[in-house]
Amino acid sequence: MTATNPGSPAAARAELVATLNAIEDKLNVPRKFNRLVTQGKRQVATLQRENPTAIYAGIAAVASVAGLAAWAIVRGIARR
Repeated sequence: MTATNPGSPAAARAELVATLNAIEDKLNVPRKFNRLVTQGKRQVATLQRENPTAIYAGIAAVASVAGLAAWAIVRGIARR
């Protein structure tokens, strides 16, 4: 027999379970991080299919920034 009236213990248990699951979902940082990583991978894959030039431009930009940072560090050390 399943209880369907809102004042029943079964309904209270179901509400408690739902609340605890929602709290766990909000506080579980590794799970949230994994979801964000998975979502990011999907977005990059979609962008790569639809506009591969943007991916290559992004890679070139990151490489340029890394190169400039390395150059600035080496230049700063050499000037001492």
